[in-house]
Amino acid sequence: MDEDGQSLPGLCLAGHDGDGFRALLGPGSRLVTTFYASSHFEAMTKYYKIVGYGEYVNDESWSHEPFDVQR
Repeated sequence: MDEDGQSLPGLCLAGHDGDGFRALLGPGSRLVTTFYASSHFEAMTKYYKIVGYGEYVNDESWSHEPFDVQR
């Protein structure tokens, strides 16, 4: 929630990759759901469905490339 009481959804990576995002969250923040995705496009498609934004569209080829899970 921001100062005006509005909910501010966000999408955060798991593990160390999401530490920077989580450091910005206030004490009233809460985890709503978790999901797995193999690419940016898949993650954003699922996120858009969860928050009700409609269809996610991205024609960039990089967005369909698999995440590097070897880190």
